Amino acid sequence: MNLKKWFFLFWSCMAVGAVACVISGSIMSWTDQDFGFMGLEATGFNALMMAIVGLMIGAFSQMGFFAYLTLNYIALSVFRKKYLWNALQGYTTVFAAIGLGYVLFEQRTNNWFFWVLPLILVILSVAVSWYKVKQTNKTAFVPTMFLMFVITFIEAWPALQGETNVSAIVFMMIPLFVCNAYQIMMMHRLVKNEATDSAASAAKPVV
Repeated sequence: MNLKKWFFLFWSCMAVGAVACVISGSIMSWTDQDFGFMGLEATGFNALMMAIVGLMIGAFSQMGFFAYLTLNYIALSVFRKKYLWNALQGYTTVFAAIGLGYVLFEQRTNNWFFWVLPLILVILSVAVSWYKVKQTNKTAFVPTMFLMFVITFIEAWPALQGETNVSAIVFMMIPLFVCNAYQIMMMHRLVKNEATDSAASAAKPVV
């Protein structure tokens, strides 16, 4: 992974966050007139503000992704055996799903959101993890689940604090999840291309 590809991943992730925010925010504005900065009358302004928020969320997601890669590197060095680290990630994901439901229930969001959101997040995380396995190998399932659920949960923590608002949680969760999914699915492609480029360079005859 060279600097050029990290730069591409960074800016493309921010763009994905902006698009995800505009789409999800527009749908929420159309279905809930109270959502938005100035109501439906200022749709263009709302879309611009949502895009700016999406850019920041994309950058925030990138920070979380880099933090996970660092944690993964350190954990593999500490545990020595990959299956131990995977087991810990698996248990942490289960507890995080329960913890998210508890946090939402404690905040008294409503009668159904505290279990629907964790359930949807688990289902979508499984879908992304399954697709990651199809693209790479079966050992990628648990780390991808950990990233998609636990890291997304941690990144969305600011929206879960204080006076909990369902719309604010959904508005932040969607682009974070999309950005994390984009990064984890792009990672093996970028690394594979890097390995291919290195092999091609090594095969060239020295003139």
